[in-house]
Amino acid sequence: MNRKTDRPNVLFIMSDQHRYDYMEPAADAPDALKTPNLRRLAETGMNFTHCTVNAPVCAPSRIGLASGIQPSRLGSLGNGSFYPTAIPTYYQQLRDHGYRVGCVGKLDLAKPDGYNGRYGDRPRSYNWGFTHPEECEGKMHAGRSATPIGPYTHYLEEKGLLQKFHQDYRNRSSSGGWIKNGSYDSVLPTEDFEDSYIGRRATEFIENIPDDFPWHLFVSFVGPHDPFDPPTEYGDKYRQSSMPQAIVDDMEGKPDWVKKRTVNLTPEEIAITRRQYCAATELIDYQIGNMLYALETRGMLENTYIIYSSDHGEMLGDHGLYTKSLAYEASLRVPLIVTGPGIEPNRNSNELVELIDINPTICNLVDVPVLENIDGQSIVPVLRDETQTHRNETVSRLQSFTCIRTQTHKLIESRDGFVELYNLEDDPNELNNIADKEQTLVKELRSLMESRYGPSLV
Repeated sequence: MNRKTDRPNVLFIMSDQHRYDYMEPAADAPDALKTPNLRRLAETGMNFTHCTVNAPVCAPSRIGLASGIQPSRLGSLGNGSFYPTAIPTYYQQLRDHGYRVGCVGKLDLAKPDGYNGRYGDRPRSYNWGFTHPEECEGKMHAGRSATPIGPYTHYLEEKGLLQKFHQDYRNRSSSGGWIKNGSYDSVLPTEDFEDSYIGRRATEFIENIPDDFPWHLFVSFVGPHDPFDPPTEYGDKYRQSSMPQAIVDDMEGKPDWVKKRTVNLTPEEIAITRRQYCAATELIDYQIGNMLYALETRGMLENTYIIYSSDHGEMLGDHGLYTKSLAYEASLRVPLIVTGPGIEPNRNSNELVELIDINPTICNLVDVPVLENIDGQSIVPVLRDETQTHRNETVSRLQSFTCIRTQTHKLIESRDGFVELYNLEDDPNELNNIADKEQTLVKELRSLMESRYGPSLV
């Protein structure tokens, strides 16, 4: 008997370290940046302009997403985190309600365990709920190993490219840092770059998965994460492109631990990192286009929800800073686009959303029960125009800080007690710390911030 399901599919595409304003739907995106497929998704669905992550570093952010729970409540405050086995994931929930659940790319649910398995299907990935796993190595994870540790490095070894790739990453790290001296093109051809590999494998999943059960595919690219090393084919597109100026900050009113992270780059050196970042982003966008074409070819596009987001942002020279693990806008805010059946096209929402809200949203969209006792709140009522409001504030926490962000203000409290307060309406670049002048507001926001965190669950 042949059976074809009419239940909707879910394609969830996540990039790594993609800040909110470096894609075409963003109002302040670089003029040169080309992401036509992300623009297409935004034009066919809803673009959320104020999505913030619950912990702006890889493992905690992804642990929060999978669980729907604030990652700090699961003991995840840094990258040395494992997903707690007693906490269910939404991947398990979908599987248990009739979905095939695939992944291609980076998961970071057991980041300290550096071996992903020959085919990316180590046993623990099934425990997380995946029925069709291909867990790939993270970007620096892959480059730092001289021997294969997962499907991508096995692929490079089979093509005779692993040693060349590994030596290149050794050179970058020994040249004085990934950022200042390591922002040059990949030594790999475009087809062998990891995000090309991930995109190709994801497209093959869509092309070949049987249609007798609905499916959820989590595609997790490893770019545009540093080092900024796009293939030359893409780097050449941006070599002379004009880039937005970085936010210049004298760092008055910033804590010492943040000041120590500043990188001394010239405006042109910053522009080079931004061009490379754009190039890596366009490559991801191209791979998304291939997935959309595969969906169209199989007649699945009209019955598939597509979500695009990222695990955290990238400072990219703003305030003299790079990478993430900070509470400033470029690190905290990420893209969020949702499109699919029943979602009205070409709409923007300025509502405050947390990354963990995607967890119950996906379950709601496909009529699967939402996990119980989670912190995430579904944005389906906003998507379906049943309400115009979602959250009044978003929160984020790592070992070094706790943060709360409203539509108008942001409070950051560092572990050493240093307090920052920014008026985001008057000071969107977060240059003027007004904590000393607004002690009453600091007290109110601190109380609200602490009320958002329930008891530890581990």
